[in-house]
Amino acid sequence: MPAPHPPLKNYYRSEADRRDWVRGIFDRTAADYDRVESTMAFGSGSWYRRRALIASGLRPGMQVLDIGVGTGLVACEAAAIVGDARLVTGIDPSPGMLEHANVPPGVRLLSGSAEHIPAADGVADFLSMGFALRHISDLSAAFSEFYRVLKPGGLLCLLEITRPKSAFWKAVNRVYLGGVVPLLARLVGRHRDTPQLMRYYWDTIDSCVTPEVVMDAVGQAGFVSVSRYVELGIFSEYRARKPAG
Repeated sequence: MPAPHPPLKNYYRSEADRRDWVRGIFDRTAADYDRVESTMAFGSGSWYRRRALIASGLRPGMQVLDIGVGTGLVACEAAAIVGDARLVTGIDPSPGMLEHANVPPGVRLLSGSAEHIPAADGVADFLSMGFALRHISDLSAAFSEFYRVLKPGGLLCLLEITRPKSAFWKAVNRVYLGGVVPLLARLVGRHRDTPQLMRYYWDTIDSCVTPEVVMDAVGQAGFVSVSRYVELGIFSEYRARKPAG
């Protein structure tokens, strides 16, 4: 399974350029990310992330790896649920995001990617990724890494925004995410590239492979009990488990 969407040539020229371009724009706009996210989600992001993690099986005392930790929005909720911030490790390829991560004392932050996780085999009870699936370069490599670092019986939770099936709701989301959100980013952001990041955000949603392809790739990596829960037609929670034996 290759990248989750074809090269987006309005932003970078080829697949070989993807990783550096994505890391660069996240580095440059990291200081704006939380402000824009809170504005576009009307302040509901924290509640949604917490509910999704609990629904996916996260419980007190679990060891958590949060891949694509960004500024720590998922990691913060995970730390509150497990009851000890030292049980949570965040991984991200963007130095800018790691620099601006706002996480509780005790959460470890490491440089790495979904395809190359700096962790030993079988160390995590729970692996999360919040809205970063569209930015990785190789789904198969990433899901194989997720499988490797989870303990037998470990749980996987991937949060993502997916393109709605209805033509009407596609149009609504295109107007809001592709038009209104970049405008909001221009108003509340401080870096000139923040609106471009939000336009890119929508374009990756619009171009991403279908949920069925994602679920199939998760299953091919060895996971079982692969499922998808959908909130409001666009917020997908992919859940799976590494076999116990």
